[in-house]
Amino acid sequence: MITISESASDKIKEMLAAEELPNLFLRLGVKAGGCSGFSYGMGFDDNQQADDKEFEIQGLKVVVDADSAKYLYGVEIDFQDSGMGGGFTINNPNAVATCGCGSSFKHKEEEGNVEKCDDKVEA
Repeated sequence: MITISESASDKIKEMLAAEELPNLFLRLGVKAGGCSGFSYGMGFDDNQQADDKEFEIQGLKVVVDADSAKYLYGVEIDFQDSGMGGGFTINNPNAVATCGCGSSFKHKEEEGNVEKCDDKVEA
């Protein structure tokens, strides 16, 4: 299960409304890369695949591709607003190592190289 905080849900809904396109949903995923082995992906999509996993969370349609689902089980997504902007944070209980910027991780079942961290997760 994926958890999205109320503040993150509110921000995502605000961003979806600004897109002014019907049928958009939030797509979450991971891909190989980043400074710890895997990088998170989060964006809007309107193209759902047959093997996608679909969730209804905080009134949002959230879709995860089948390959990413095992890496995102138990993930908690939050949004922190600050005077200089804000951003989404991802807490992954399956991560055994993360990069200082928090947008990449090493999964407990996978190996990855640690490299320079220059990726960001932003709103």
